[in-house]
Amino acid sequence: MGETSAVRRPPSDVRRHSRYAIGVGSNRGDRAGTIALARSLLEADGACRVVAASQVRETTPVGGPGGQDAYLNGVWLVETDLGPHQLLHRLQTIESALGRVRTMRWGARTLDLDVLLCEDGQVVSSAVLDVPHPRLHGRAFVLDGLAEVAPHWRHPVIGRSVAELHRDLCG
Repeated sequence: MGETSAVRRPPSDVRRHSRYAIGVGSNRGDRAGTIALARSLLEADGACRVVAASQVRETTPVGGPGGQDAYLNGVWLVETDLGPHQLLHRLQTIESALGRVRTMRWGARTLDLDVLLCEDGQVVSSAVLDVPHPRLHGRAFVLDGLAEVAPHWRHPVIGRSVAELHRDLCG
């Protein structure tokens, strides 16, 4: 009795990779250390891989109460097989693990990870997630990093490239 074995493709051959732009920021504690640790946690099990990272810039807080410390902000391009809601859950788990407590909208935080945009133009609108990020096109601190790592990605609702949005807002 001879056994036949089917040829199986590795999981990477059957999965569809998506690329997302993730906004990253911190304005409490060891800001740079927190951002570096967040990246390590995101990539720890191989489900997500940062394929590009913008320069991290110090920025003035936008919105929220006055008197906040400056943020460090940047953008990561992340390749993953996770869907947008799964990715959001993973990001929020990392935020919590690194000390984020959600008490005030736009308040100071140890870590802020936001799904900004999907490379393939996917639009998501749910009670917990909007992609593209609804304030993406009006925030220089987001567009600075996004233009650095994904200038040709298009905003699927506005229909303009990241480079065009950056030029329109930042000159």
